[in-house]
Amino acid sequence: MKNFSNINNVIPLNDIEKETSHNLDSCSHGSIYSTTLNFLKVKIDFSSNINPLGISRFVLKEIKKNIKQISHVYPDPNCTLLKKSIAEYIQYGIDQNWINIGNGATEIIHNFVRCLSSKNSIIPSPTFCEYELASKRCKMKINYVPLSKKLQIEPDLIIEKVKENSNSLIFLCNPNNPTGLVNTEAIEKILSSIHSSKTILLVDESFIDFLNNIEKKSMISKIKEFDNLAILRSMTKSYGLAGLRLGYLISNPKLIQQLKSYQITWNVNGIAQVAGIAALNDQEYICKTKKIIQKERDYMYNKINKKESYANALRSEVNFFLIKLKNIESTIYQKIMLKFHGILVRDCSTFTGMSNDFIRVAVRTHKDNLMLLKAIYDINNNLDKYKVI
Repeated sequence: MKNFSNINNVIPLNDIEKETSHNLDSCSHGSIYSTTLNFLKVKIDFSSNINPLGISRFVLKEIKKNIKQISHVYPDPNCTLLKKSIAEYIQYGIDQNWINIGNGATEIIHNFVRCLSSKNSIIPSPTFCEYELASKRCKMKINYVPLSKKLQIEPDLIIEKVKENSNSLIFLCNPNNPTGLVNTEAIEKILSSIHSSKTILLVDESFIDFLNNIEKKSMISKIKEFDNLAILRSMTKSYGLAGLRLGYLISNPKLIQQLKSYQITWNVNGIAQVAGIAALNDQEYICKTKKIIQKERDYMYNKINKKESYANALRSEVNFFLIKLKNIESTIYQKIMLKFHGILVRDCSTFTGMSNDFIRVAVRTHKDNLMLLKAIYDINNNLDKYKVI
């Protein structure tokens, strides 16, 4: 799956070591509300990497069945039943003491950084920007490590950074956002090389549910072996619960207890808890989703790369992929897509260490994907006309 033909195998990187001082008061994301352009013009959102089928009918049914009785009472602050469902889903002998539930994975990232005494963070680039934002807010020194030319994590470079900064928090997104690639072997090498209990490894597996053979690609089998390992999962993406906000973290009970002390009471609403339990009981829906995504992802990749054009897709293992642009900047391309086609794509120039010639698109339904392909072809054939905007 890791074929990078026709794109020189290189993602241009800025001098990312100098970027620790850039403005991270906020963090850029996908979704119709993230654009500074008119979000009312968005007909199809390709900037958000959410299950293209949305929320399942089974989950909706459970929400409707319970909404009246749960809306007027306070939710369980400990998310007891949801933790039980997660423990049963994860297995590996963990119980509720190994689990923390958050109002989305992002809340957990920020609380997790706050609960540690780490003075440094080590972050491969490009990757999810909330790691940087959380580190900055806790006044940590951010150490960026560029990905390889094939967009993979460089374990040896990260290991060297750990030697220089033993009191560190390492963020590793697997599969990585925005590259869509899996780096499990590299992460295993990094974890096995860490000998200081002061160095914590946070593995963000928010997109892991979109993969086949999850057990082989997840780090969950190592969770009881390493006290300095924490695994983050999101339910907003794979289960289509982005609007309800739901995520969870798995780590040793001591670390979970530390994290809990930084968590507000009732951080997860009752409807989200019901939806999470129902979603975990509807694995058939996830299997159906993965089949559709794999088929559509391959279809889109082949169509975009059919011939030389101003846009070439990179291989991915999840529900989104990068597209490398030629002779046009990503910010302009995003504006063209929205203004003339009503399609919102993710401008990747806001990712630390990434240049302005990449966009990221989600894999959606076949009908939506055809609309995106039509727009890409139209821009390819009429670029001079569009460049005047």
